[in-house]
Amino acid sequence: MTFTYAYPRPMVTVDIIIIDNTVLSQRILLIKRGHDPFAGCYALPGGFVDEDESLEAAACRELKEETNIAHENLRQFRAFGDKGRDPRGHNVTVVFYGFVNPSETAAMAGDDAAALDWFPLDQLPPLAFDHKKIISLFASEIIQKSGV
Repeated sequence: MTFTYAYPRPMVTVDIIIIDNTVLSQRILLIKRGHDPFAGCYALPGGFVDEDESLEAAACRELKEETNIAHENLRQFRAFGDKGRDPRGHNVTVVFYGFVNPSETAAMAGDDAAALDWFPLDQLPPLAFDHKKIISLFASEIIQKSGV
C-alpha cells in the first residue's frame, strides 16, 4: 500500500565527516563538488538517501562512492534542516562521522566529486551549503570534548 500526502516533504541527505586520526593538528577530508549547486566548492562527502535505504547505509554508500573509503563504523552526529541550507529546496541532512588513518585508505575522488583533499580544521577553504557551521559544531562538540 502506498500513501501520498498533500503537503510538501523535505529532501533527505547524509553528510560525512572524516577526520585524520594520525596527526595532532586534526585534518578533515573534503571533496570538491563536480556539479551544481556549488560546483567547484569544497564540501563534506554526502548525498541523497535512496528510497528504502537506511541512513547508515546511505552514509557508507556515499562515502565509498565519493572518496573510495569503506568505513562501516560511522557514528551519527546531528541532523540539520534550517531553511535555506540547500538552494534546491527544503533539505534535512543527517551527519555521520568517523576517524581514519589516511595511509591505510585509498582515498580518491569518485562519482560527483571532482577532487578531494585533507584540510586542517582551523584552515578550511570556503565551503558549500552550511558545512562550515556543521564542521564548527562538530569540532566544538566532539573533537574538543573527547580530546581526540
